[in-house]
Amino acid sequence: MKKVLITGAAGFLGSHLCDRFIKEGFYVIAMDNLITGDLKNIEHLFPLENFEFQHHDVSKFIHIPGKLDYILHFASPASPIDYLKIPIQTLKVGALGTHNLLGVAKEKNARILVASTSEVYGDPLVHPQTEEYYGNVSPVGPRGVYDEAKRFMESITMAYHRFHGIETRIVRIFNTYGPRMRLNDGRVVPAFMGQALRGEDLTVFGDGKQTRSFCYIDDQVEGIYRLLMSDYSYPVNIGNPHETTIGEFAEEIIKLTGTEQKVIYKPLPTDDPMQRQPDITKAKELLGWEPQVSRSEGLKIVFDYFKSLTPEELQDKEHRDFSK
Repeated sequence: MKKVLITGAAGFLGSHLCDRFIKEGFYVIAMDNLITGDLKNIEHLFPLENFEFQHHDVSKFIHIPGKLDYILHFASPASPIDYLKIPIQTLKVGALGTHNLLGVAKEKNARILVASTSEVYGDPLVHPQTEEYYGNVSPVGPRGVYDEAKRFMESITMAYHRFHGIETRIVRIFNTYGPRMRLNDGRVVPAFMGQALRGEDLTVFGDGKQTRSFCYIDDQVEGIYRLLMSDYSYPVNIGNPHETTIGEFAEEIIKLTGTEQKVIYKPLPTDDPMQRQPDITKAKELLGWEPQVSRSEGLKIVFDYFKSLTPEELQDKEHRDFSK
């Protein structure tokens, strides 16, 4: 049985990856320090013999006994609310955490895939974004703690590939949505749906003309799995190329939820990117991958998921300890 270590395993994307690798017959070691993850996302896997959970911070020394075939590094805050509250931890997991896991990959002769992001492109001057574009990023702005952590992650991963010869894969993830997202994490889909279901007006930052491209979780996981199993070591965009403005998307959510709220506008946060649209030519050519789930289909699934939450969960009063 092949063995895979998945970090950030109790998070939104990490938990869905755990499901996929269990389905594929792997022995899954799930690792998370639970600073933004939630055990509820993976508790259904605990009874399985080929699943184990380790409560651990990857920024600290990592020891995995025995053989290890694959590593997927998805440990990182992924939403603006989180990484602006815990900037030091965000930088550490991108730098120290990645360094530690590359060391494990070298020791175990394991293939490692690291989760980068479209944020490496910053507020792009090239549209749509190709993997060859170097980006337009402010290293000293508030979002720099996340953007530069991911850019460093890519650099050190390629350094280990070139210098130590380890097998590396880099996925650049664009906006992804699906069940298990947290309502309070500041990302567009859960933020809009939470407001709609609570009877609140939908908040759009800026004039609503900035664009995003939303990829359903099943498509994202499929792309990641195919990239891991490929022989390509350089970054690959995995995202849905169908672009929409945030203003149009807010109206789409209002129509989907059948609510009568209006859209209100607030100032745009510093360094918030105006355009996001992946060029997925490489994913199509190298992986034979492109999204299969339409936005209307995916949003209906997510809406049903959020509707199933209890009133307490919908209010999302949870307070997380970011002091450590």
